[in-house]
Amino acid sequence: MKASKYRLSLPFLMLVVLLILGACSTSPNKKNGSSDSSSIVYPSSVISFYEDFKLILGDGSNVGTPLDFENKDYFYTTTDDNQKWVVYKTPNAGNTHGTSNNTRTELAQSKKWSPMVGGKLTATCKIMNVSPTGDARVAASYSVVVGQIHSADGHENEPFKLFYKKFPGHTKGSVFWNYEINTAGENNAGRWDYSYPIWGYDFSVVGTEKDTYPAEPEDGIAIGEEFSYEVDVKDGIMTLKFMSEGHETKSFTKNLIKSEYASKADMPEQVKRLFVPIGQDGVERPNAYANEGLFFKKGSYNQTNGKDPSVNRVWCSGAETHDGDLEKQYADGNYAEVWFKTAAVEISDEAISNEGYFSANDGLASKIVYPSEVIPVMDKFKILLGDGTAVDNIVDFQHEDFFYTVIDGTRRWVAYKTPNSGVTSPNSSNTRSELHEKREWTPEEGGKLSATCRVMHVSTTGDARVAASHSVVIGQIHSGEGHENEPCKIFYKKFPGHTKGSVFWNYEINTAGDDNSGRWDYSYPVWGHDFSVVGSGPDDLPSEPTDGIELGEEFSYEINVHKGIMYVTFKSDGHETKTFTKNLIRSEYSTKKDIPDQTKKLFVPMGQDGVERSTAYAGELNYFKQGAYNQTNGKNPESNIVWSTGAETYGGDIPKQYANGSYAEVWFRDTTIGESTSPK
Repeated sequence: MKASKYRLSLPFLMLVVLLILGACSTSPNKKNGSSDSSSIVYPSSVISFYEDFKLILGDGSNVGTPLDFENKDYFYTTTDDNQKWVVYKTPNAGNTHGTSNNTRTELAQSKKWSPMVGGKLTATCKIMNVSPTGDARVAASYSVVVGQIHSADGHENEPFKLFYKKFPGHTKGSVFWNYEINTAGENNAGRWDYSYPIWGYDFSVVGTEKDTYPAEPEDGIAIGEEFSYEVDVKDGIMTLKFMSEGHETKSFTKNLIKSEYASKADMPEQVKRLFVPIGQDGVERPNAYANEGLFFKKGSYNQTNGKDPSVNRVWCSGAETHDGDLEKQYADGNYAEVWFKTAAVEISDEAISNEGYFSANDGLASKIVYPSEVIPVMDKFKILLGDGTAVDNIVDFQHEDFFYTVIDGTRRWVAYKTPNSGVTSPNSSNTRSELHEKREWTPEEGGKLSATCRVMHVSTTGDARVAASHSVVIGQIHSGEGHENEPCKIFYKKFPGHTKGSVFWNYEINTAGDDNSGRWDYSYPVWGHDFSVVGSGPDDLPSEPTDGIELGEEFSYEINVHKGIMYVTFKSDGHETKTFTKNLIRSEYSTKKDIPDQTKKLFVPMGQDGVERSTAYAGELNYFKQGAYNQTNGKNPESNIVWSTGAETYGGDIPKQYANGSYAEVWFRDTTIGESTSPK
């Protein structure tokens, strides 16, 4: 064999081998798999206590103990004036953790401790960005939480939350801390925060309009300005200390095992002003957070989100989210960013594992919670959805377009949503995502349906002259025999541009004879107008009702049919309770002279001038319905000036209707159904 003319020296070969071995032994970057990690300074090299915490990222994931870990989108190090800092960054929208509406890049302590055993957290940080978008009337807008004490037990409430908030255009922001009550009882929906100002304002200082801001705080903290905090819990007492160069040092103490808010009389004025109007008016357990496991959290818990402020006017910011696109949010400032220079934690050897909190909350935001888990009586109903689909068994069932659960910041609700145009039921022009009671009963046998709800949307298009425009039916009694008419229909209606809408209920006569074409409704106003109040032109609206109900405002109704008599009751905080009584087995409309003036105005011009059976609905089988029965449709108003609303339907394209406001949406948090009861 002929020898090669190229000769490689032994030293050169050894060098090649060493280079190959070195490349193979290099540790990968734990964020992106790069082979070059020799220059990485991990957060755990800057602040060394990470073995005591787990890290939740802005995408909702729990990455566990973040030793030798970084993520360039959420959690990494940077250098400023030759000082290393740990960066926590999170967008306005992304996947969340637990039941929260808000994203976070935040450490959560892996052990929990009782208020008597206690613990201590210290940190030095600076805020580098808060969202520039949001509704100024919403307390949580433009803010971030940089430190917490969180309960791992009970309601999982938070006795300490340290906020930074800066309104757009201001140089200085406010630092304040909130105490959240540990609500008495099983229902946590009434929980509220009391806020303590440190530098600048407290949480309750908001704008008067969406883009109107209060004056800039004179003693506030600027973006990029350092401050430090100490949180020390011992023998049931929480001691807080806040320090920043050029600012007064502030200290606070709070008893965590004996409540100062155990009765309604103890509720502070700040809370009455901020939380009570949205129905959050609970009281606290007398022993507050005693006997619960607590743990520290630290990082960037972004309080600004894209949820509609009508859902919750304290926590839902209505900020820009670019549909959750991370790069777009980071590009135009719709994120929160907090840098920490130092941090330390001290806990007792008596602290125990906090794994139960993580197992309960990891991935919870992506888990399906079925409507039947929120409202247990779903086994009593079947449902018709907005695309015409009928489902008989709705236990452990949902449909993401029509029937699903949502969280408003305080509690879960069941959402019913339906477009202006889709597949409808027989004999109806309107779509519905609506429950249908399986049991049928006569008025003499009776039954009762109750609910607590809030209407989130009605169609923004429609002819204002048409009584049904911009309305939705949220509860009914329906006859299953004869003409299949409806002795009770509960409506919500709001004209475009109005803040307040009307709640009213209609009684439809059970028409005498075989011809049902002369049937008509009589409408009873509850809050606001009745059904007959319409515009003088297609876009000419009547006046806004002064005593109406806003979108997102909670109210309750009860329909109780007992021994042939129907009792309908409506309740809402800040509104007069209204009760109506109607005989369902003896008509008051059995002759032409009994037709009311309202009916002569609305229905008679269309030829609907019938009379009712003298026995009304006596002996007929009836059933309850509940949900969102959209009364707005695309039919030509010239065909029926009461029911054909001429609304936009986008050719029946449901996504386009949803995107452009041509739909109805109603949320329920409570429903009961069963036998009638004797009225009080």
